[in-house]
Amino acid sequence: MQSLMKKILLELVLTVAVIVAVWFGLSQVDWMKLFNIRQNTQNTEEKIGDLFWKMLKNSETEITSDSIVAPIDSMLTRICKANSIDRKKIKLHLLRKDEINAFASPGNHLVVYSGLITACENEAELYGVIGHELAHMEKNHVMNKLLKEVGLSVLISMSSGNGNSEAIKSAIQKISSSVYDRKLETEADLTAVDYLEKTGINPEPFASFLYRLADVTKNLPTQIYWISSHPESKERAEKIIERIKGKDFPKTEVEDSLTFDRLKEKMKEGL
Repeated sequence: MQSLMKKILLELVLTVAVIVAVWFGLSQVDWMKLFNIRQNTQNTEEKIGDLFWKMLKNSETEITSDSIVAPIDSMLTRICKANSIDRKKIKLHLLRKDEINAFASPGNHLVVYSGLITACENEAELYGVIGHELAHMEKNHVMNKLLKEVGLSVLISMSSGNGNSEAIKSAIQKISSSVYDRKLETEADLTAVDYLEKTGINPEPFASFLYRLADVTKNLPTQIYWISSHPESKERAEKIIERIKGKDFPKTEVEDSLTFDRLKEKMKEGL
């Protein structure tokens, strides 16, 4: 009887050892790489992003003047460099639209409206919005939102060129002027604060931007998509202030302020 128990115990130990060994071996396999899932997902996202941008470009007026694009590009590059974000993967687009808006699109497309630039009182406010949208990209909020609201089958259909124009327009509408949930917005805001801090830019003007436009939205709700699609603006601003409490940041250089003012003037002149 005792020898039988020892035999059973030994078999049990060996079985557990085999299971642990198999589990450990399987855990070391990069299944995403093995089935090429990560690459396929990235390719799908890039195709969708290019498709979205093509439709936007055909329906809106793109700003291509280097005197306007270059300063915004420089701001984006500065944030990316300070935060080890691959600048080359991000496609920056400026559109001439009065709405105060900016949004991240699949495939790392960043779309900024002229109305947003002219609404910012200083470049630090614009830095904050750019940082916020970069956070949505880096945290993969954009594709997660589309997968949740549009569905995988529709997105795959779009990427293969079989999506109808109405479905594409609806998807663009969802990412350009509809709401991320509060958790994602908070994550994007606080990540933007971290980006700005590493870049050497005071995040307080970003909070001021949210405070100010939250009040303006009461009178012009359809003009301010960036705020109307990002609710609880005052609460968000308060969280930003709380995050930076007690920290010291460099003051905005006068030269930088003058450069941004000239940029806004060029924007108003229609260059």
